[in-house]
Amino acid sequence: MQNIRRLLPTVVTSLVTLLYPLAIWLGHGRVEPRLLALLLVLAAATRLPALKLSRASRWWLAGALLLAAVAIWNNALLPLKLYPVLVNLGMLTVFGYSLYAPPSMIERMARLSDPALPAYAVAYTRRVTQVWCGFFVINGMLALLTAVWASAAVWSLYNGVLAYVLMGCLFAGEYLVRIVVRRRHRQLAVQADGQSDGQHV
Repeated sequence: MQNIRRLLPTVVTSLVTLLYPLAIWLGHGRVEPRLLALLLVLAAATRLPALKLSRASRWWLAGALLLAAVAIWNNALLPLKLYPVLVNLGMLTVFGYSLYAPPSMIERMARLSDPALPAYAVAYTRRVTQVWCGFFVINGMLALLTAVWASAAVWSLYNGVLAYVLMGCLFAGEYLVRIVVRRRHRQLAVQADGQSDGQHV
């Protein structure tokens, strides 16, 4: 029961984030932007239980509420379409900062399942963190371009579907590369042990 309570905020947040672009697209031209802004307030509110309100979290929350306030004040849709840009900027900040203040974000995640990471794995997780930073830069730029110059339908298609497909491809590709890297280092370790045994004979 406690596990369900812990997971519930994450599930709600994921659903709201996934459905947000679709809701904006469906509401475009039918619902005033100042009312659609309540979706952004809801998206921000669903993250509150999961936030420890670190400095990065406070900046992200302030940014989301600022976008909602501008949308309500000007009755404009553009601030609502900039929310995916804010998300990518926030993720880039968190992942990028972890490169300057190790351990890297991917290393922290990896140590949850394997606290005793070997040296090669630490270097690998740092490289993966850099790759994710590149992804957030590109994805954020595309989110900005679709928000400013594309139609609501194109914006919704990219930020609600294609961005997640690209993210899934990156996850899958990294998993395959991880298998190859792990296998290669295991083979090198076996060869090193064999040479060491041979020297002692």
